[in-house]
Amino acid sequence: MIEAFPNFYGAQVAVIGDIMLDRYFYGDVTRISPEAPVPIVNVIREEQLPGGAANVAVNLSSLGVSVGLAGMVGNDSDADLLITQLESLNIDCQLHRSTNNTIVKTRVMGAQQQLLRMDFEKKFPSEDWPLLWNQVKTKISNAKVLVLSDYNKGTLSHCQKAIRYAMDCDIPIVVDPKGTDFSKYACADLLTPNLSEFLAVVGPVESEAQMEEKAQALISKLNIGALLVTRSEKGMTLFRSKHEPFHLPAITKEVADVTGAGDTVIATIAASLAAGCDLETAVTLSNISASIVVGKVGTTAITAPELELEFHKYHQSSGALSNEQLALAVRLAKERGEKVVFTNGCFDILHAGHVTYLRQARALGDRLIVAINSDESVTKLKGEGRPINSVDRRLAVLQGLESVDWVTSFSEDTPENLLETLQPSVLVKGGDYTQEQVVGRDIVRAYGGDVFVMSEVPDCSTTKIIEKARSE
Repeated sequence: MIEAFPNFYGAQVAVIGDIMLDRYFYGDVTRISPEAPVPIVNVIREEQLPGGAANVAVNLSSLGVSVGLAGMVGNDSDADLLITQLESLNIDCQLHRSTNNTIVKTRVMGAQQQLLRMDFEKKFPSEDWPLLWNQVKTKISNAKVLVLSDYNKGTLSHCQKAIRYAMDCDIPIVVDPKGTDFSKYACADLLTPNLSEFLAVVGPVESEAQMEEKAQALISKLNIGALLVTRSEKGMTLFRSKHEPFHLPAITKEVADVTGAGDTVIATIAASLAAGCDLETAVTLSNISASIVVGKVGTTAITAPELELEFHKYHQSSGALSNEQLALAVRLAKERGEKVVFTNGCFDILHAGHVTYLRQARALGDRLIVAINSDESVTKLKGEGRPINSVDRRLAVLQGLESVDWVTSFSEDTPENLLETLQPSVLVKGGDYTQEQVVGRDIVRAYGGDVFVMSEVPDCSTTKIIEKARSE
């Protein structure tokens, strides 16, 4: 799990790619046209935003990253508007003015739904690339990470020169690819195709195993460092040579608009790498970013505080978690191949017996969950006067143990609902139980998990401690 949220401020990223303007018309739909069976949109407002590679730059700037942007635009008012918007966000733009017009995508939105998209575009000629090279070279030289944002509009038709130059500068290269020929991205550090783009290159896949096989073959063929396949509601999967696939499930949210989600993903990855994160951390943060941006309408960028808030909500590396947070943390641990151990109890007064058996339980896997009864549940089980310590204090004490990864509480008499949800690999109880007395054993065994009872530490009992204290 991620140990700390990265500091993006001061990180430097260069973005090279297809720049466009996203134009939106928003309005209400109350009737169908008498001229044709199409909705009539009463336009209320218009919005014009940087799109394509420019949206990647905006996302990076929104996270607090220092951004340099190079690409092609027309010699027109749309380009003037883009440059003004980008410079207002402190994005360092060095754009080549082509004889082509600026690429514009126009979307008509009714009742928060996209009804129509009109594209005004013509590919930029390949002979414009040498005219852009000086700008590209300058941006790469000043960066810690290079992003190539390809929308197949001509800017990156001959991008190997940029890749080779970045390699010579020892700068990681992250690519959002397009088309069916990925050979132009050879030797990049990471490619981030969506599933349909990946399948268009490698052909159909029938299973997860076949997907991995074809991903590894592509990595070898292109001599790239890694391949991240974004899979919509199925999350995203990172493939690397000599590594097991690293899969992140989608963080479930209501989807309002997927426009620009890919830009947000690659921007978060680049920002995280530039801030010193490893690749798995960068990908994990991008998964959180994607969950935020798809809940918004239109081309939008997320801020570092937004991402950090969601990070703390779902991805604490240890400590006290809600049942919802814990469910996601366990899912991610399983996807990484970690073995999750679960135990439960009141843990009213922590003693040497508890510490010993929790250490033994942790040794059975990679992560240890301790679920404790709520105060009301303890009273119901143990009687009036219990618990001695409130649930917050019991959680705080357990968090301090090196052997414990996650702690949570439950209000029911038993943790059976938690076990059904989390499905840990191992269920453990202390030595004062027999196998037959372990609550939830049938649930765990039904899905193939193991149940263990730890050896008992003599003369260690919360009840005896309380009785001794009261007698004195």
